[in-house]
Amino acid sequence: MAARDASTLLLFDVDGTITEARQVISPDMKDFMARLRQRYAIGIVGGSDFDKIQEQLGGDDVTRLYDYVFAENGLVAYKNGEVLETQSIKEFLGEEKLKQFLNFCLHYVADLDIPIKRGTFIEFRNGMINVSPIGRNCSREERLQFHEYDREAKIREKFVKAAEDRFSDFGLKFSIGGQISFDVFPLGWDKTYCLRHVESAGFKAIHFFGDKTFEGGNDHEIYNDPRTVGHTVKNTEDTRRIVTELFLR
Repeated sequence: MAARDASTLLLFDVDGTITEARQVISPDMKDFMARLRQRYAIGIVGGSDFDKIQEQLGGDDVTRLYDYVFAENGLVAYKNGEVLETQSIKEFLGEEKLKQFLNFCLHYVADLDIPIKRGTFIEFRNGMINVSPIGRNCSREERLQFHEYDREAKIREKFVKAAEDRFSDFGLKFSIGGQISFDVFPLGWDKTYCLRHVESAGFKAIHFFGDKTFEGGNDHEIYNDPRTVGHTVKNTEDTRRIVTELFLR
């Protein structure tokens, strides 16, 4: 077996990159990532909270399976099983601004005329707020239906534009990710935030793999960051193909 390359970090998005959207990692992909970790340092960076990422990546202690785990873009960060940092959007905004923003979102959703709505339109996380026009309680089939509908109707894109205009002085960033929602967080708290946790680790190269690398997507900033080498993937199989070609031949 080749020696482990300690100078290179491979950093992966979750949804659409190493798992299907909101689905548990496949056994084959889990084994693939374990074999890859024998050769390189591996990091995971997702917008979801830690519990969701752990559930998606197999339900094990995910902080022991990867060198770095960055939940909520790295606002909740682990290295080799140890907590590095947690941040709070509640403390950043303050209660009054937070209420204004949440009330706006709830009114906007109430006035939306879309084919179906379910529940949990707002999910409050440590470092960000996740907003879903259809509601996170939708079924997988309903999720896929909304995703296709949103491609044409651009519900999330219009929602984001309205919120950006209304809260232009709040210092917030809006990022469309996954299939049914968008994330809201302070400027600079996108996925590039996680890079501050690895800057002193001595990596000569940091490769990032993600599917939402287009402008407005939640992988865009880290994909284009000069500290990373960005790779756009189409799905989990594409991730395996690109990684194998670049690092496992």
